[in-house]
Amino acid sequence: MGMSASAPASASAQAGSHNAADVTFAQQMIPHHRQAVEMAGLAASRSTNSQVKDLADRIEKAQDPEIQQMTAWLGQWGAAAPASTMASMPGMGNDSMPGMMSDADMQKLQQAGGAAFDKMFLQMMVEHHEGAVSMGKTELAQGSNPDAKALAQRIIDSQTAEITEMRQLLTTV
Repeated sequence: MGMSASAPASASAQAGSHNAADVTFAQQMIPHHRQAVEMAGLAASRSTNSQVKDLADRIEKAQDPEIQQMTAWLGQWGAAAPASTMASMPGMGNDSMPGMMSDADMQKLQQAGGAAFDKMFLQMMVEHHEGAVSMGKTELAQGSNPDAKALAQRIIDSQTAEITEMRQLLTTV
């Protein structure tokens, strides 16, 4: 019983070990991921390319759980989770985070279809992912929470691979 009681205490201590960079990473990556999920969600009805649809589905499936994980961390750290929209977050306009699309960009994407959507989606998502990679690198350099840093590394690795995939797809759409 003594060993099982110490495991949760150790996990709680690790969850509590964080700094301001960890909080900023989670608070900014959540809305960043939300926008990527929103963009990816458009592909099912607007893309005619099975590879683009598959990529968009994988983006949604990867980033939704990460949003939940970061939201839970913020709760454990006693920090506010970001509002569901960027507009309701003071100082958090689309231009304050690397790779975020403007409202006008998002409207253009929502109105596009077929090959035009595919090209626009891939170009925008490359830029979006590059922003997430940059944010992940900042977390690795400045963060202290091991779990947050591990997530940052996974984001860097997976999104760098997806950037390569998207650039290749752009040569065929």
